[in-house]
Amino acid sequence: MDHSHVPVLDALKAYHARNLLPFTPPGHKQGRGADPRVRAVLGDPVFDADMLAVSGLDDRTSSQRILRQAQELMADAVGAEHTFFSTCGSSLSVKAAMLAAAGPHEKLLVSRDAHKSVVSGLILAGIRPVWVEPRWDPDLHLAHPPTPEALKSAFAEHPDAQGALITSPTPYGTCADMQATATVCHERGVPLIVDEAWGAHLPFHPDLPTWAMDAGADVCVTSVHKNGCRT
Repeated sequence: MDHSHVPVLDALKAYHARNLLPFTPPGHKQGRGADPRVRAVLGDPVFDADMLAVSGLDDRTSSQRILRQAQELMADAVGAEHTFFSTCGSSLSVKAAMLAAAGPHEKLLVSRDAHKSVVSGLILAGIRPVWVEPRWDPDLHLAHPPTPEALKSAFAEHPDAQGALITSPTPYGTCADMQATATVCHERGVPLIVDEAWGAHLPFHPDLPTWAMDAGADVCVTSVHKNGCRT
């Protein structure tokens, strides 16, 4: 695939070239309706870039395939079968991944160092968490992701768990033994979800830890807006 192609950016440029006046959100109308004081501080480009994917960059049937082309390029870049873009950072995506694995009153193994978005997702979905403790490092005074053995023990105690969700890299920057962790899940026929919000850079250099999808994870949630923008 041609990775010099930038579908969303090209569509945004083409939209500006038509000099249209939108009658859809955002209400600032490409900056025309913004307070001059705000424009003086933020500049006009921030308003120019604030555009809907529909009724702007594409139509309501996505006939131009702008978003799909961009997602296909991303999937090819990282070697994934499918890539889905979402709003609200990783917080929305991790909730969707959890719901794909477990439903109300069903169990899901969750590393105890999970982000608060995971906790809110558990509450909203009614999923019952089986907490798996991270591994404390007395030398570095920080926590590493749960070991595969810890997950195996949790599955033995809760054989009805529908899958596992771990955070890797952690906020401290340490990574799980992803291949062994995926093996533990797949031996039981359940999915492994990885909150890899801080690991969007991992697929792009061989000296970095193996990213979750290459290690056998079933779903990997990343945040390009964190450190992926530098890849």
